[in-house]
Amino acid sequence: MSTPQMSVQLYSVRKALEADEDATLARLAALGLSNVEAFDFVHRADELADALGRHGLSARTGHAGFLSADGVSADALDETFRAARRLGVEILFDPFVPASRWADEEEITRTATLLNQAAERAADHGLRVGYHNHSQEFVHTVAGVNAFDCFAGLLNPEVALEIDLFWASAGGYDVVSLLDRLGSRVRALHIKDGAVIDDPFTSGAPFDPADTGQVAAGRGQIRLDASLDAARHAEYAIIEFDHYDGDIFEGIAAGVSYLNGKGIA
Repeated sequence: MSTPQMSVQLYSVRKALEADEDATLARLAALGLSNVEAFDFVHRADELADALGRHGLSARTGHAGFLSADGVSADALDETFRAARRLGVEILFDPFVPASRWADEEEITRTATLLNQAAERAADHGLRVGYHNHSQEFVHTVAGVNAFDCFAGLLNPEVALEIDLFWASAGGYDVVSLLDRLGSRVRALHIKDGAVIDDPFTSGAPFDPADTGQVAAGRGQIRLDASLDAARHAEYAIIEFDHYDGDIFEGIAAGVSYLNGKGIA
């Protein structure tokens, strides 16, 4: 069993970053964080790399969209992968494939094929790629199994998975058994806590992240302890909030304390 490295998804502090990037990164570093997960970086990789370096932070993982239903050109993929490597990203995750593409086996197969192809091209850049879930992936059953399990079974071994524990739990999904089944495919976890809610994405109704009721790690209903034990091959444990009522830095600090208590730094 490996011990994952602690990180934080920068999306959690997106508003603070817009207001003052350097001050925000300094506050994260002061909380004891040395890793962050980047987002929306492709067209500002040099700028962000310099900013992270000023505060002793590394971005070992990142989020970028590269699984468009229409496919992504080779040039666009290369641009994305070069930007990721400029930041020092080791694993790049696509963070969202819409709900409509998880109801049909053919669409699931197409998404897996696109990801496998992206992994082959990413390898030329010294980069791994993977997928980050929300909840829409777990709503449907196709080919006799859960849609996400169907998807995972179609992926090549080098493709990584980042399991968002809050969203995988949405609607009551057994996230611990999922992690047991996925085994070494799971290379990162999003440490996110709150109530177990119903999937908000499949209905197509407007979704407000403020309605998720997310709380600091260890204070909600998500089975974080058991999930950390089950994710035996995870390389990163990444604190994230889609929304937090209160001081976001206090919420992140509580997450740092929670993970420190599990021997994760």
